[in-house]
Amino acid sequence: MTDPTQLAFKKLDFKGVKTLVDWAAKEGWNPGPSDAEVFWKTDPDGFYGLFDNDEMVAGGAIISYSGAFGFMGLYIVRPDYRGSGVGRRLWYLRRDTLLNRLDENASIGMDGVVDMQPFYQKGGFEIAFRDERYQRMGETFSSSPYIKILQPSNVAQVQAYDRTCFGFERSSFLDAWLSMENSHVFTYIRRDQLLGYAVLRKTAVGAKIGPLFADNREAAEELYKACLTAGKGAPVFIDIPIINEQAVSLVRKYDAEYVFECARMYYGTPPEVPIQRVFGITTFELG
Repeated sequence: MTDPTQLAFKKLDFKGVKTLVDWAAKEGWNPGPSDAEVFWKTDPDGFYGLFDNDEMVAGGAIISYSGAFGFMGLYIVRPDYRGSGVGRRLWYLRRDTLLNRLDENASIGMDGVVDMQPFYQKGGFEIAFRDERYQRMGETFSSSPYIKILQPSNVAQVQAYDRTCFGFERSSFLDAWLSMENSHVFTYIRRDQLLGYAVLRKTAVGAKIGPLFADNREAAEELYKACLTAGKGAPVFIDIPIINEQAVSLVRKYDAEYVFECARMYYGTPPEVPIQRVFGITTFELG
């Protein structure tokens, strides 16, 4: 049996991040082809793993958003090292390393699967709300005149809008996320005012929406329809915070099917986020 205390805790390079995303694909997490590159550009200092004789056996993300907010995700232990205490040691090392990277009193978020929630609670995280993943086949819907493909002239506007919805500045992430290959970025602009935006990215199976932020149900629905149209003929997934009742009613209106759930959990004081604008979270890996 492996002694977890004898494994080396190291910061990952880009190759290590790609390995984690490959593991995620094998676990059925359905990542996108550009995920590793975007994650790396977001925070090159935000990925750590445990190594047995220079071979990575577990890893995860500990993302710092300018020190103001942290996020733990992409946490995977190689199957042949599970049940040995490796995951526990890595998780606490990651948590404590991230705390040292953040400003005093900054909180940490994560999306925890149901089976692991009691463990995360013992580690100081509390459940804020449940996230549920829904899917339906993409198909063509009528398009609103207020829906536009993101234009370079609107990128700064989207960046500013995203900050009001996510709660923190994440320009490094968005610079890469909004320009991924095999993706679509839609805006909802009415009377020159941005009232919402959504990203649809290709994934190993179908496509995922994330984020889908909108001021109101009308804008959210038009953005959702635009994503379903762009993803026609394949499954389209979205992760919604179920405390946003408008988000729940939206996916039900379009007969999307429940897939599974996580819980958004926070260490420290939960950030103030306008959850009524969050119709689809961005990712379970980076927040």
